[in-house]
Amino acid sequence: MQNAGQLSRRQILAAAGFIGLATVTGCGSGEDGGDSKDLSKKQNGAMKNYRAGQQFKAAKPLSFSVLHNNNPVYPMKGGWLFWKELTKRTGVTLKPVDVPLADYEKKRSVLIGAGDAPFLIPKTYHPSEVAFVSSGAVLAVSDYVKLMPNFRDKVRKWKLEPELDSIRQSDGKYYLLPGLHEKVKSGYSLSLRTDILEKHGLSLPTTWDEVYDVLKALKEEYPGTYPFSDRWSTNTPFPCGALFSYLGQAFGVRAGWSYDNISFDHKAQKYVFTGAQDAYRQMVEYLRRLVAEKLMDPESFSQTDDQALQKLLAEKSYAMSANPQVLVQDYRYNLEKQVKGAKIEMVPVPLGPAGPVVLGGSRLENGVMISSKALKSDSFVAMMQFVDWLWYSDEGQRLARWGVEGVTYTRSGSQYKLKPGISLMGSDPDAPKDMQKDYGFYNGVFAYGGSWELVSSMFSPDEKKFQDAMAQREQLPIDPAHPLQSFEQEQATLWDTPLKDTVIQNTLKFVLGKRPLSQWDAYLSELKSKNMQQLVDLHNKAYERFKKENG
Repeated sequence: MQNAGQLSRRQILAAAGFIGLATVTGCGSGEDGGDSKDLSKKQNGAMKNYRAGQQFKAAKPLSFSVLHNNNPVYPMKGGWLFWKELTKRTGVTLKPVDVPLADYEKKRSVLIGAGDAPFLIPKTYHPSEVAFVSSGAVLAVSDYVKLMPNFRDKVRKWKLEPELDSIRQSDGKYYLLPGLHEKVKSGYSLSLRTDILEKHGLSLPTTWDEVYDVLKALKEEYPGTYPFSDRWSTNTPFPCGALFSYLGQAFGVRAGWSYDNISFDHKAQKYVFTGAQDAYRQMVEYLRRLVAEKLMDPESFSQTDDQALQKLLAEKSYAMSANPQVLVQDYRYNLEKQVKGAKIEMVPVPLGPAGPVVLGGSRLENGVMISSKALKSDSFVAMMQFVDWLWYSDEGQRLARWGVEGVTYTRSGSQYKLKPGISLMGSDPDAPKDMQKDYGFYNGVFAYGGSWELVSSMFSPDEKKFQDAMAQREQLPIDPAHPLQSFEQEQATLWDTPLKDTVIQNTLKFVLGKRPLSQWDAYLSELKSKNMQQLVDLHNKAYERFKKENG
């Protein structure tokens, strides 16, 4: 999921300062050739003729060090079946350098800076790798993906070249092997009490106009309630961050957790200021209407998640933002205990003026950096083959997620089922064994990325229904490259925060009626006084420069 603490896409690209030099390094192919370094002396333990879809098995026993992000939810154990099965299948023993989750990024930086980092440095989110590029501490992995047939196969099949271009540095290379997804996974939408809708002859809404009609009808039936009372407003700079994110999709703008000052207008082929777009104003007007007509609780923008949940359980509201996990674990579980016959469902994101599109979202995930020291190893080729198998082959990803067939799960085609007595993320609270704690599978260090079939195999029935519907929607093109030079980035950083603060504060004032929408033009003038146009011009200048330099 995306949350308020994550960097926005534009911030990420600017921080990376990349230039996707397609004409120089073949970045459209995922077949980066590199600089023809001699690897003939680094073949110790490597498989000959290693291919995509083939089980990797080292020609002799090998071991590689790996930085391990120790999650307190499932503390690391040396006796995990994951370690044993991995060695059995690959001939490779991983030697974890254990780092507590809370200290992971700081400890990683210290180890890399001191030259003591393990060969494999996973659980790295772009653009964290950028800090280590200039020192040469991490490898330009794009030079060596020729050793990784599964990685290249997925990039080619899933047409991931534009995503990889987005993490290239100014030298045209990338320094992180990201997790690769076949499809974008959506996270949030609106949930509604379906038993109440059925009672009053109302259907689940598919558009935001229908959402308004349903809320209006519920208000007439229950005049003492706010039909919609929302959550995810505390500990975030953008109150109701989830709602604004998925509502923004319907209007074709980034908002809430997805908000970024700069957006690319694909029709005009230029960068624009997000919070000044007409579509942004239309989204604000829609929410203002809900609040003004008392269809949405104004406390939504300040209350805690627990306060919002208590209103739902007390039947003071009938709709709330959700993701598939909280829908089942919080809403449905508690409603069933407290309200006889209560049912609640999450709908696919309702459609609006932008049509069936998915904004933002990336098919890249956190990934692996490789220490430059690893290149000196005579087992370097085998190590890259191993990384390719574990993180990018179907079998490696299946092992990391589901474990060992017949031991932790059974499978019939694309249908997976946990063995009795094993729980995964609370699926069976009474089970004596836990997939993560006792076996080491579905560990966030190793289990990410994959085909839609594999990723969706772990969905609950609710989530599968929701994700299948969202997967049919069009993924909007990735914003084109517009790398800022270092002095430009420094200037942009000074302008960004005051502008973003102005947008968030006035968005809430307009929605809550504390500022009339007739003052929208005055709001735009305030943005201009805070260097809005200069920021937009800066990014468009970088965009035009990139186009000119790279054809």
